[in-house]
Amino acid sequence: MRVLLLGVGMQGKSALRDLCASKDVEAVVAADYDLDALTTHVAKLPDARKVACEQVDASQPESIAHLMRQGFDVAVDLLPGSFIDNVAQSAIEHSVNLLNTMHVTPGLIALARAAEEKGVTLLPELGMDPGIDQVMLGQAIRSLDRVRGLRSYGSGIPTLEAADNPIKYKVSWTFDGVLELYRRPARIIRDGETVEIPGTEILRQDNIHMVEIGELGTLEAYANGDFLPTIESLGIERSDLVHAGQYTLRWPGHCDFWTKIVDLHLLDKEPVIVDGQSVDRKRFLVAALEPHLQYAEDEQDLAILRVDAWGTKNGEATRIVLQLIDRRDLDTGLTAMSRLVGFAASIGAQMIGRGDISRPGLLSPGRDLSYQAFVEELERRGVTITTRVSKLP
Repeated sequence: MRVLLLGVGMQGKSALRDLCASKDVEAVVAADYDLDALTTHVAKLPDARKVACEQVDASQPESIAHLMRQGFDVAVDLLPGSFIDNVAQSAIEHSVNLLNTMHVTPGLIALARAAEEKGVTLLPELGMDPGIDQVMLGQAIRSLDRVRGLRSYGSGIPTLEAADNPIKYKVSWTFDGVLELYRRPARIIRDGETVEIPGTEILRQDNIHMVEIGELGTLEAYANGDFLPTIESLGIERSDLVHAGQYTLRWPGHCDFWTKIVDLHLLDKEPVIVDGQSVDRKRFLVAALEPHLQYAEDEQDLAILRVDAWGTKNGEATRIVLQLIDRRDLDTGLTAMSRLVGFAASIGAQMIGRGDISRPGLLSPGRDLSYQAFVEELERRGVTITTRVSKLP
């Protein structure tokens, strides 16, 4: 198969390495705005002969169209989220199946019928989170006859040995994006009622809870965004749910620190005037802190996904916990987060390219992927999802 990879940043490097290692992938066209950096990186890959490098300026529709016209079995979009709809429009116009790792946009929903009519598969949300978590959620709810509770957890944090700063956190994603989430409102279900948590309150002690994660011990969890659209997309009866939510995990004490930062208005969106200059508060914090929150070459990050579902199976109260913990590969330098995002995108693209996923239109990882086939592909890459089933009183 021929694959177009749009965007070769941190996650793109992982996806590219995995695509090149596959016997099913004959050729990859890797496209990035920084062509010099891309060419330098590709030259170091074990299977560089498979890769052709091109420049893409995603702000120019013709730049994307020029690549799509070259003919591919599937394209993987790892460009910034602001380009999702434009890339999808071009993929449909040129009859190229498309996968990305971002949440579904209203624009993608609007393009669903056109994709179906053109015979094009659109598979968004197949990275780590969203992505592997959605596949795990789908498996968990299919394993129960009736779902009463559903909690999804995701996290990218340093190992405890590498968590050597006051906030016990280092950057394996974009720190600007992390700080944006610390002010994002959330919707969960608590005691059967829909609860809306303002962005200024998601990190408060009365809105977080503690979770035991195997050998890692106790972590704290705060609500991450609106979980209700996910519930709807998975086809769960809302009236059945007593508890449901999507959460991010951090080492204990992290939420208390950032609650103070939020309460001091250091993440407010309104700029402050300093010596006559307008200063964006969040951008200042990113610029000041991010250089001091980097991983050393010998330090590992942890990527954690956990789905906790409970309800009834064959008339018995049952709980199902699916869990994945991955660590940075020090040999390749790839972080756990980039491994999971890149692996998931590559696996999904190859499933589309082989015809394992062939239905046209807008698909969902939680509904439209074979869980067993996907898990087997992850295991070939050294990533394991564990499953624990227990009976409840």
